[in-house]
Amino acid sequence: MRDVVFPPARAQAVAASGFSPAVRAGDLLFLTGATGADTQGVMPVDAATQTRNALHKACEILASADADAQSVVEITSYHIGLRDHFDAVDTILREVLGVPLPAWTAVEVAGLRRPGALIELRIVAHVPQPG
Repeated sequence: MRDVVFPPARAQAVAASGFSPAVRAGDLLFLTGATGADTQGVMPVDAATQTRNALHKACEILASADADAQSVVEITSYHIGLRDHFDAVDTILREVLGVPLPAWTAVEVAGLRRPGALIELRIVAHVPQPG
């Protein structure tokens, strides 16, 4: 059985989608890729806002595991138009996660699952288990 971690407010979405927002493996927490739709499900047109929204979702999941942005040890970012918006994404990551950034790999892709998504973030965090 997987040790699934998610904010209680997302229980209905987890049941409906079948996705695990995050899965714990020992002291590591693997978050499902997050795109940047807002809280109403609307996808903003700019990569900076999408990045901020995706990080907000990730931080909400981390908080449910008693962790925060400083727990993030690795990010893989997937981009449509990487060179067009890399600097904006980099700026938001630095604001939210601080410097030095976690290990980060940025990948150009042909498409993402969510229509209108320009970025998707996959995050791994170090969250020691109590005890």
